[in-house]
Amino acid sequence: MEVQQSNLKAAFWMMGSLTAIILMAISGREASRELNVFQIMEMRSVIGLVMLYPLIRSSGGFRAMKTNRIWQHLGRNTAHYAGQFAWLQALSLIPLAQVIAIEFTTPAWTALMAVAFLGERLNIWRILTIALGVIGVAIIVRPGLATIEVGQLIVLGAAFTFGISFTMVKSLTRTDSVVKIIFWMLTIQSAIGLLPALHVWQWPSLHVLPWVIIIAFTGTFSHFCMAKALLYADATVVIPMDFLRVPLMAVLGWLIYAERIDIFTAVGAALILSGNLLNLKNRTPAAKEADPVSSLHS
Repeated sequence: MEVQQSNLKAAFWMMGSLTAIILMAISGREASRELNVFQIMEMRSVIGLVMLYPLIRSSGGFRAMKTNRIWQHLGRNTAHYAGQFAWLQALSLIPLAQVIAIEFTTPAWTALMAVAFLGERLNIWRILTIALGVIGVAIIVRPGLATIEVGQLIVLGAAFTFGISFTMVKSLTRTDSVVKIIFWMLTIQSAIGLLPALHVWQWPSLHVLPWVIIIAFTGTFSHFCMAKALLYADATVVIPMDFLRVPLMAVLGWLIYAERIDIFTAVGAALILSGNLLNLKNRTPAAKEADPVSSLHS
């Protein structure tokens, strides 16, 4: 069944993904104060699988989760598990602003991989979107260039593996439903992380347990929203929307922690928004029809 491409629907689902990722970042930092990252990730996958069950059942049950692309799921989730581990680990090593800033090299990796492996076109508007996003993020966080810390290199590696993961999700949406993609994500990552989690296991306190539950929910449904967004638009259209996470985090810090939004944040946010609006505005129907990927959804 062909899915009609829609930037508006893609933007709606991407906002859901952004909200979930922001909550996961806050929860991840709080949970990692007490628990090992391996344990956090294992609990996230197992609890997330339970949370996903109503959607699995409404989609036809576990029998409907069968796939002919198990190796692609395995490769995608191996890459994502490595990236997620690195991302969570970095939250305790370097400032959150630096984690987010360096992570935003992901759209560049994703765009290049989508062009190389999915046949998507990197036109001038998509290049401009990525460029304005990178410049906007750099203006907001203004990372220091004096030294390179281990945590910064870890996040850079995470960004690269996230790029692999997002590109493979786009490919998987051609044949597999969103629920099926998330089911295999949680199942495979539960298996990958079981032994490492058991090695460092400790029972979470009542204080940290709510944070773990939030991580499980947001970690599961951020991917559900991301996969839905990729179903309605190209990866090179969807992923640059993720730049909005930086100004959203700034606003959240102002509302909750009374952190001041300075002129750098305002200018950077304006550039990020401008880039995304240009990309959406110039994604014409003719371009959709000509896109070799858009016509392959089923």
